[in-house]
Amino acid sequence: MLDATTARKPAHAAADHPAIKPAKVGVLLANLGTPDATDYWSMRRYLNEFLSDRRVIDYAPWKWQPLLQLIILSKRPFTSGAAYRSIWNTELNESPLMTITKQQTAAIAQRMQDMYGDQVVVDFCMRYGNPSTESKVQAMVDQGCRKILFFPLYPHYAGATSATANDQFFRALMKQEWQPIARVVEPYFEHPMYIEALAQSIERGYAAAEKKPEILVVSYHGMPKRYLMQGDPYHCQCQKTTRLLKERLGWDDTQIVTTFQSVFGPEEWLKPYTVDHVAELAKQGKKSIAICAPAFSADCIETLEEINEEIRESFEHAGGEDFLYIPCLNDDPAHVDALSTVISENLGGWATPL
Repeated sequence: MLDATTARKPAHAAADHPAIKPAKVGVLLANLGTPDATDYWSMRRYLNEFLSDRRVIDYAPWKWQPLLQLIILSKRPFTSGAAYRSIWNTELNESPLMTITKQQTAAIAQRMQDMYGDQVVVDFCMRYGNPSTESKVQAMVDQGCRKILFFPLYPHYAGATSATANDQFFRALMKQEWQPIARVVEPYFEHPMYIEALAQSIERGYAAAEKKPEILVVSYHGMPKRYLMQGDPYHCQCQKTTRLLKERLGWDDTQIVTTFQSVFGPEEWLKPYTVDHVAELAKQGKKSIAICAPAFSADCIETLEEINEEIRESFEHAGGEDFLYIPCLNDDPAHVDALSTVISENLGGWATPL
């Protein structure tokens, strides 16, 4: 008897009809990406792909590309490579984002196995670098996935994150002869289980701190203010996450503040800037602060290097004393439960729970 993974010809098909694998449902998790290594050329390839994305940098190519290719990519691979080396997982020879995404995928795959058995295939891809979105879509098709649920691992929608991940997913589908049916998971910035997982991580961080922080800085990745004015909902969604988190923790406005990090280029970005605001807090007499980064589903260069090194230094140089970084949710069981619930909610009608 053929097992559930064996390809076979449809009933009454001609002798030369190609075999078809039993239909499955794919769940494809997507994160931003990572360089393959920290050397100059690996960094340059990664940065070139990232900074050439019109969703990320929307300047006219005739103006932006000469600047990028001749100046930025001549220098930035060295500085970015050094930053990555400071956080690199040398044991596995990969970035922490890669390590954590693999852990998340394995944990979610186990949840899906428990809920749906062999009906659902779980994998991950990166928008930039490897494994590419196209390669993972192809792998799912090869495994017989006739339906794919695409899940950008960004709680908040932004054109430069969610939208460009979706763009790449649909580009990959365009290359398929027999195109799978597709769904895309909407942002989960206000999902009760996501808020609960965030709150629990903060409560654990505060409970373990030697000195209770005077204020929690909730730092989100920034974007040009112009994007907000053009209709991108990211800023509003970030503000709502902070409000829901504050309400869940039972705090008032003096105990929590929203800021934005990772400013790049000459134009104005969403404010207040995290790196400046933590220094201002120190000057105002706040000697002990905590900081978390809810927009990141996994710790990465922007959290492990930028927050825990650059932003920490800004606070301490301005007179701050106690700086507590609360890690991203990563593969915390409450986070895996939240993501698995979101997936299950989006698989309605596609997969039947056991």
